[in-house]
Amino acid sequence: MSIVYIVIGLLLLVLGGEYLVRSSVGLSFKLNISKMVIGLTVVSFATSAPELLVSLQAALDGHASISLGNVIGSNIANIGLVLGITAIISDLTVDKEFYVMHWPSMAIFSLLLYAFLANDSMLTAVEGALLLSAIVLFLVVLIRRAQIKSKKETVEIVDEVDDKLASVSAFKIIIWLLIGGVALYFGSELLVKGAVDLAQQMGVSDRVIAVTMVAVGTSVPELAASVIAAMKKEKSISIGNLIGSNIFNIGSVLGITAIVSPIKVESAEILSKDIFWMIGFAILLLIVTLLPKRNQISKFKGIAIFVLYVIFVATTFAS
Repeated sequence: MSIVYIVIGLLLLVLGGEYLVRSSVGLSFKLNISKMVIGLTVVSFATSAPELLVSLQAALDGHASISLGNVIGSNIANIGLVLGITAIISDLTVDKEFYVMHWPSMAIFSLLLYAFLANDSMLTAVEGALLLSAIVLFLVVLIRRAQIKSKKETVEIVDEVDDKLASVSAFKIIIWLLIGGVALYFGSELLVKGAVDLAQQMGVSDRVIAVTMVAVGTSVPELAASVIAAMKKEKSISIGNLIGSNIFNIGSVLGITAIVSPIKVESAEILSKDIFWMIGFAILLLIVTLLPKRNQISKFKGIAIFVLYVIFVATTFAS
């Protein structure tokens, strides 16, 4: 039944996440919020909802390893799995914002998380509040930079916001919000239960299942969207969006979870192995963009990134 719980849980999370994004964007239009702000904030928060619900549920159930493992594993999967596979399908181009804003921010949040956890093997409510405050500051800077940029050129972020949602009725928005909320709640419940049961059956720790299966599961929406866009040869595939997801996972998901219920490091491997893999993938991403061809992630670079991700998963299960 563990696999059944996990599959149903993942399906509900994908469904809930989709309806939450739709309802959030529709509501934002009703409140006359600009497309740019919707794309940079509302959509980003909504797409992080599966990770947030799973982490909150796990922390409240006393499985802190799943909370941390889910976020750290998702950040690794976003680069190693999602970005790797997407680059294999279609070459990706890196713009100036990657070096100036996106990558440095991801590096700061990653190192901040490591510093907080290494200090006392715990993410306290105060540290969670600091991470959440850092996300707010990040968004303020991001929006201001986007506004300045929009005066000079077209900003691709607005292309992610569906204009059709501006005409959606308030009744439909409420229904979507209810569907999204219920699906996310029960999806997170089933996924956490299934993950814990599977870990016990396989004789591995919660942390192993969390950084691999649960992490990949909560990264499925990003993977599906990126692969479809790559197959259609769409230019709007944004490395910045994947990096933004990593930043939100640390700042908002772990930040909010720690405020609600402080997260204790239950597995030593999270600090001795997993978090270094996460930081390592972030460094690898910067390196491949600096190698020939510069500012581009080619098919061969994508293969190398994906192979390294497979090695990460194999060594995690072997540990």
